[in-house]
Amino acid sequence: MYKDKKILAIIPAYNEEAKIGHVVARCDIASLDTVLVVDDASSDTTPLVASSHGATVITMPHRSGVGSAIRCGLQFGCDHGFDIVVILAGNNKDNPQEIPRLLDPICDGEYDFVMGSRHLAGGSTGGDMPLYRKLATRVHPWLMQFFTGKSLTESTNGFRAFKLSLLQDDRIRLNQSWLDNYGLEVYLLWKVLKLNYKHIEVPCTKVYPPKRLGYTKMKPIIGWWNILRPIFLLGFGIRQ
Repeated sequence: MYKDKKILAIIPAYNEEAKIGHVVARCDIASLDTVLVVDDASSDTTPLVASSHGATVITMPHRSGVGSAIRCGLQFGCDHGFDIVVILAGNNKDNPQEIPRLLDPICDGEYDFVMGSRHLAGGSTGGDMPLYRKLATRVHPWLMQFFTGKSLTESTNGFRAFKLSLLQDDRIRLNQSWLDNYGLEVYLLWKVLKLNYKHIEVPCTKVYPPKRLGYTKMKPIIGWWNILRPIFLLGFGIRQ
């Protein structure tokens, strides 16, 4: 089904030596041509572990943020002629065996952008997800719907796939410094919705790892403001 498409998986990672090997190993599915780990200048052995499991690794020169890491991966995809990119978490929260759910709607020729949703029938959340994040993942889609007029069940889930040709649209401006952190993923979803690209959600699972393995890099206040900020800046026309 995917033989005429060149598919890249991008995994941004920072200090994930305990988990990144499991993520890369689980990405051993036929639909992926290359698994790229973009290491955000980790202080541990993340890049070595990733490469030892067969991933292509790019290490950022200094810690720049998850958005900057994803942008680096997207540039790699464009430079090397990939057609479709899949993005998944470096901390083993996503299930790579569900990647075909993201790819099928694109490869069937119907959709440009596919996003995983734990809130759809068939999706689920496991592990120890904090209450504030449960609330935030419900409020954020409502705000996105309010400003974009498009129905959503998820808007912060990083497990997604899309055609790299989207980035040829000069109205999608990922190379902005205010998108270096968590806002880039929200920004891209916003643009897909407002520019009327074909978008669909598919069910996925999200399993949060034990805290002893390094729970999250997101700071509750600063991190969530980074995710909320694009809605207001774009919604009120302050940023493009």
